[in-house]
Amino acid sequence: MKYKLLIVDHEAADLHIPEQAFRDEYEVITAESGAAGLELMKLHDFAIVIAEQRMPDMTGIEFLEKATPIQPNAVRVIMTGCTDVDDLSEAINSGAANQFVTKPWVNSDLQQTVKRAVAQYQEAEARSGSGREIERLETCIKMTVEGVVKTLRAMIYQKSSNLSEHCRRTSEYAGLIGMRFKLEPDEMEQLIFASLLHEVPNIRMPFEMDFDNSALTIEQHRVTQNCYEKGLELIANVPNLECVADTVRFQHEHFDGTGFFAGLEREKIPFLSRILAVANAYDEITSGRNPALMINEGTAAAWLKERSGTRFDPQVVEACLTTNLIETAAAPSAILTPTFIQTDAIATV
Repeated sequence: MKYKLLIVDHEAADLHIPEQAFRDEYEVITAESGAAGLELMKLHDFAIVIAEQRMPDMTGIEFLEKATPIQPNAVRVIMTGCTDVDDLSEAINSGAANQFVTKPWVNSDLQQTVKRAVAQYQEAEARSGSGREIERLETCIKMTVEGVVKTLRAMIYQKSSNLSEHCRRTSEYAGLIGMRFKLEPDEMEQLIFASLLHEVPNIRMPFEMDFDNSALTIEQHRVTQNCYEKGLELIANVPNLECVADTVRFQHEHFDGTGFFAGLEREKIPFLSRILAVANAYDEITSGRNPALMINEGTAAAWLKERSGTRFDPQVVEACLTTNLIETAAAPSAILTPTFIQTDAIATV
């Protein structure tokens, strides 16, 4: 394959010599003005672009600056007189030119410059190709993860639309609390996904259970934990959702170490799990999803404070109480609710 070489010079005679020198190895295309050169760059993919500095319509530097966004990988070479030191410095320092050729040139020097330029172009293309492949793979992974989240959301919805809305509200609460702590974008995504899916492990539970008040025998604890872990595998077995699964796994741990199932306490409990625990509990006691637990907003604050430092992380409780959560539950936030989550369409996923 012959690489394409563009030479731009307002002097037709000066175009003839390099054209003759390179036409056996390269597909040489010439232009007698910067404007004409830019139009050609919209039609052809060039490996190398050589421009004369002193052109009347636009200088070589100006041409190369305009050429860069059109074909960023093309190696840009400026041709300038031996006495034009300032022009040469400007071209290199501004990034307009990658290499230079002084006039009058020696054919062997020009040929070496072009060979170096080709090698540079090949490296740039290889990097771009790798970058595009990585971008494509990242997009595929993102779409796969989103598809799995939608499918698991559909499973929750099929079990109970009420339960699905509980997960949606919990994700909104958790997101608002997370914003108070200025979580990084990847942490926020992990928290939102975990909140949306935090009821998935309960799908395989053979019975309803209150994780916070039930006193279990050793055998009941073993059976319950086994069922919970099997349900959790629906998330954990998906690549790129392992961290989400861990956030869900430890949501029932208590700050004082009395929770389920690992008996973790304080900072040993993942921070996102501590946020999820408070957001989940807040919705349970204020939404009316479970009438037996329903209390008003003012009482909810007292309820959380009473359990701060024992069941919940005090700093997360404080963040929850200083955030207006009730209004958020009524309408999903465009910021906190992932765009691929459509509540009304969950059942058809």
